[in-house]
Amino acid sequence: MRSETLDDPALTLDRLLSRWPETARVFLKYKMLCVGCMVSPFHTVIDACLEYGLDEDMFRGELRRAILR
Repeated sequence: MRSETLDDPALTLDRLLSRWPETARVFLKYKMLCVGCMVSPFHTVIDACLEYGLDEDMFRGELRRAILR
């Protein structure tokens, strides 16, 4: 089994939030409904950023900073 990384484009939001629960605050900061969403096992950061009109690089940067705190 390969190690999950935050930059994996196939990483689902469900796995991301399970692996790094501290990232939930970033989703909540942008009023994203991804935390607890029934679709999170199927959506990725790419999908979420497209849905909410967010810059993916900026958003991933905030996720990284949340993990490093």
